Amino acid sequence: MAIANCIEIGRMDELGRMDTPAHRLDAQAKAIVTLVFIGTVASFPNHAVSALTPFLIYPVALVSLGRIPAWDIIKRMLVAAPFALIVGIFNPIFDREPVAVIGPFIITGGWVSFASIMLRFVLTVGAALALVACTGMHRLAAALEQLGCPRVFAVQLLFLYRYLFVVADEGARMMRGVELRSAGAGLMRFRVYGSLIGHLLLRSMDRAERIHRAMVARGFDGEIRVMNHSSFQWRDWIFTCISIAFFAVGRALNLADQFGQLIIGSAQ
Repeated sequence: MAIANCIEIGRMDELGRMDTPAHRLDAQAKAIVTLVFIGTVASFPNHAVSALTPFLIYPVALVSLGRIPAWDIIKRMLVAAPFALIVGIFNPIFDREPVAVIGPFIITGGWVSFASIMLRFVLTVGAALALVACTGMHRLAAALEQLGCPRVFAVQLLFLYRYLFVVADEGARMMRGVELRSAGAGLMRFRVYGSLIGHLLLRSMDRAERIHRAMVARGFDGEIRVMNHSSFQWRDWIFTCISIAFFAVGRALNLADQFGQLIIGSAQ
C-alpha cells in the first residue's frame, strides 16, 4: 500500500513536469479558468443535464493538450465517485414527479437531478485533476498564492497533498497489524477502532513534529518557492479570455439544445 501510494504521488508529479502546450500555459491562467469553470458548472439548476454537456469540452481539451493519459484521470475520479453517489442516490426516491416519458419508461425528476449531480461531479473533479496533472501541485500552490490566496491556505493545501497519503499508509499498516493479530476473529469492536484512531492521531502528530523540525533546520520559512517563475503572456490571455467567454455563452444559452435544433433544421 505504501509503495502504491508513493507511485501515485510520483505519477502526478511526473505528469506535472511534462512539456506540452497545456503545461506551458501559466499556472495562474489555468487556475483562474478552472475556478471559473467550477463556479459556472455549480451555478446551473438542479435538473440541468443537456446544458452541462458542452462543458465537457474544457477538461477533455485540457487533458488532450497536456497529453495526459485518460486512465490516469478516470481512476482517480473513481476513488471519489462513491461520495457523489451517496449525495445523489436518494434523489430518485424522494422526487418521483414525472418530467418526461421515453417509450414505456417514465423519467422522474429525481433521476434527472441524479444525472445532473453525477455529470457535475465528472466535470468539476475531472477539471481539477486535469489542472493538477497539467500544472503540478507545487506550481499550482504557488500560483494560488500569487493570485492573492492566503499563504497559510496555499501551504496547507500543498502539505495536505504531500502527506495525506503518508497518514493513509500509517493507518493501513496499523489495520494490517490488527488483522494479523486477530487470527480471523472478524469485525473489531468499536473501542478497538477508537484506540486505533487515537494511536493514528498520536503517530501523525509525532511525525508532523519531526517533519517540521527537519524543514526548519533546512531553512523553511513558510514561503512556496518555484525554480521557474512564469508570467502572463499573450497565449495565457488568449486562453483565459476564450475559455471564460465560452463558459459565459454556455451558461446563458443551452448550446446542446441550440446545436440539436440546428441539426434538425438543416435536415428538414
